[in-house]
Amino acid sequence: MARKKANYPLIEGLEITTLAAEGKAMGRYNDMVVFVPMTVPGDVVDVQIRSKRRRFMEGYVVRYVKQSPLRVEPMCEHFGVCGGCKWQNLPYEEQLKFKREQVCDQLRRIGKIELPEIAPTLPSEKTTFYRNKLEFTFSAKRWMTSEEVAGEEAIKDPEALGFHIPGMFDKVLDIRKCWLQRDPSNEIRLEAKHFCLDHGYAFYDIRTHTGLMRNLVIRTASTGQIMVIVVFAQDDQRKITSLLDRLATKFPEITSLMYVVNTKLNDSIGDQEVILYRGSDHIFEEMEGLRFKIGPKSFYQTNSAQAYKLYKVARDFADLRPEDTVYDLYTGTGTIANFVARQCGKVIGVEYVPEAIDDARVNSEINGIGNTRFFAGDMKDVLSDTFIAEQGHPDVVILDPPRAGIHPDVAETILRAAPDRIVYVSCNPASQARDLAIFDPAYRVERVQPVDMFPHTHHVENVVKLVRR
Repeated sequence: MARKKANYPLIEGLEITTLAAEGKAMGRYNDMVVFVPMTVPGDVVDVQIRSKRRRFMEGYVVRYVKQSPLRVEPMCEHFGVCGGCKWQNLPYEEQLKFKREQVCDQLRRIGKIELPEIAPTLPSEKTTFYRNKLEFTFSAKRWMTSEEVAGEEAIKDPEALGFHIPGMFDKVLDIRKCWLQRDPSNEIRLEAKHFCLDHGYAFYDIRTHTGLMRNLVIRTASTGQIMVIVVFAQDDQRKITSLLDRLATKFPEITSLMYVVNTKLNDSIGDQEVILYRGSDHIFEEMEGLRFKIGPKSFYQTNSAQAYKLYKVARDFADLRPEDTVYDLYTGTGTIANFVARQCGKVIGVEYVPEAIDDARVNSEINGIGNTRFFAGDMKDVLSDTFIAEQGHPDVVILDPPRAGIHPDVAETILRAAPDRIVYVSCNPASQARDLAIFDPAYRVERVQPVDMFPHTHHVENVVKLVRR
């Protein structure tokens, strides 16, 4: 028997009072929280509820009764569907305020620790075209608007090259102009799409796993160098060559042109061979006279200018001295490790991904830095009392873990090592707050600095300085 569809209410005249987690906004109705995306505080809306839980409901706007004076016009035609920049309708100053409030709330509510005054969010110099990397997906069946679905005419141009609709693995929105990455990113994407359509290249169907064209990755470094990686689902050398030749001819500014043949069922290329077609197999980023080699699989903060500000905050919080030993845990490609190496005695970097450690060592060599050592392996296994005895007692520990935060074993090892100062860089204040509570008996929080790496989104980086009690 088919499940009966829930009869959810239409709430009229709901006032949106504040922003909430994950880029949503919220109001209250009969003592229940109602989450409504794409609204801003001060909006009064009629909301159709589509899901209901014990303590909250979620819905979508069917009518604006009154628009908030805070509201601004989004610059992107894809706003509201793409899902990538959910706060384009909110002034940037308000975005910064809420990101600080988000950090305050999560550190206090989850961490339950004593905190100093939390600094205002450090703004991004650029609020558009600030990303240095974007990944696009080819799709044989693009996301259709409600008007197209309701219409009687046959769907034209069913292919897409763009971004996945949030929460829908098989739906891709075709992007005409993205405001996240500088030119020639948009031009390269559109040229690739039109060439493939004109020459009969089949776009990938993720449900049937058929089609040639799969993904397109574009990296635009602050140095002006450009890397383009095209991912194909089949090793059709004639078609691969034709497309890559077209891109190389049309965009001579591409300094690294590469491709991947990925026949797996998932899109990840971390375990795939990346083949150099033309140019160099890497590009460079620069920061304070340092050069960082970026390969096709390298991680680098996607907002180059703001990454510099973030690392300066971390270095300032570390309060480095010439004789200090620094442990840079979750070092990635060694960006922070190399950035602070000239201000201390030595840096020990640890990272799970061996390829990233290879890049970290190369970056030290490129910049003539001889006081770094890098180790690859699972953090909780590598960072042990024996390892610390061999490498030297840390005066400073810098943490920049994934969103999940640090393993309890790692925290316990750090506590036993008892560094004078800990600098914790996090992209997730919630997991950071949990970890700060573990350190709290032995360390007090001295400074907190939120940093905005991703304008028009709810994401925020946060840097915390802890000193030994």
